[in-house]
Amino acid sequence: MTTSSAGSPGSASAPDRAARPADRSPLRRMTARGRDEAHRVATPLELFFDLCFVVAVAQAGAQLVHAVAEGHAGEGILNYAMIFFAIWWAWMNFSWFASAYDNDDVLYRVVTLIQIAGALVLAAGVSQAFTDHDFLLVWLGYAIIRCAMITQWLRAARACEGRERTTALRYAGGVLLCQIGWLGLLVLPEPARPWLFLVMAIAEMAVPLYAEKDTATPWHPRHISERYGLFTIIVLGETIAAATVAVKSAVDEHEALGELLPIAVGGLLVVFAAWWIYFAVPIHGHLRTSVQAFVWGYGHYLILASAAAIGAGVEVAVEQAVGQAHISTLAASAAVTLPTALFFLTVWALHARYFKVGVAQQLVLPTSALLIILSTFLGDWAVLAAGIVGAATVAAGVALTARTARREEAGRKEEAAAPR
Repeated sequence: MTTSSAGSPGSASAPDRAARPADRSPLRRMTARGRDEAHRVATPLELFFDLCFVVAVAQAGAQLVHAVAEGHAGEGILNYAMIFFAIWWAWMNFSWFASAYDNDDVLYRVVTLIQIAGALVLAAGVSQAFTDHDFLLVWLGYAIIRCAMITQWLRAARACEGRERTTALRYAGGVLLCQIGWLGLLVLPEPARPWLFLVMAIAEMAVPLYAEKDTATPWHPRHISERYGLFTIIVLGETIAAATVAVKSAVDEHEALGELLPIAVGGLLVVFAAWWIYFAVPIHGHLRTSVQAFVWGYGHYLILASAAAIGAGVEVAVEQAVGQAHISTLAASAAVTLPTALFFLTVWALHARYFKVGVAQQLVLPTSALLIILSTFLGDWAVLAAGIVGAATVAAGVALTARTARREEAGRKEEAAAPR
């Protein structure tokens, strides 16, 4: 995940890369693609991968709704954080590997489909992990994904040499050791599992840092930013779908449109605002150094987890409004406002602050996050208030950007008109 020059050892030359689409052999060498490819975009297989992975995201969100609505928010959030880490980490590892080594041959496609199957097995085990603390299916699904990933790294190692080969072998070995470590979820007593998760999550995130300390994988900045953006869109789409189903079911069963309309409108505004602020800046130009790549890539755990949690929060608010949740209005409101504020703050920290000019622009998102948190205390109107703040955030950002653009244009005109 670190920055690499286009001409790193083992990378395919420009003529080789240009000729690659014409090579339709069933099995091809898995050589590095390089960072200078033109018109690099997400493939249909990558889009299919994302859609299948979001099934697991939906299952995690549904179980979070149940836990929070039943008054077990602490336990539910902990389980959600653990399950979502497995989903996110598996998705992220595939995405960065594919950006560097995707050769789209038959074996690559088959191994990727096996990873998708692993994600579906993981999704099938989410409810057992939440309710019975049985992580067998989750571990098995994750093991399928990660063993397939080891296979991909070994293929890459076989096709390259020197330090690039060492990097690939380090990835394969690190993933294998971590997968063995996750066996603790099946054998350790329940109180020890959160601590195991913390240790193993740190170990997982240390693998890329160690593997790429000498030579980086040649991922494509524009392709990576597109991949993250597409997955964020799919997660936000799942959020809207889950919230819509919840509102529809509540209306059908309880005929409580008056109570649900503010929640539905507020939730929709929140998701619209979340989409707008995420895509307000072209982030690929910021991904230049190793530190930037790691911080940006790892930080998306909070962006994606909070995006999915927004939908779960709207469902909780709906259930509380119709009397099906055993929690207070304040707690139900917080289920929406807190992940929304976290999303806004994380997007600002990872994306927006690098492109803001002046104090006013820099303060828009942090101030909005604070106002969204404060809206938690507005009772039945909390979600609608959070949505209005989100819409106002977008409006303020657009207005300030337009004002800055007008000032810059005026400055250029004055400079052009000044006597030489």
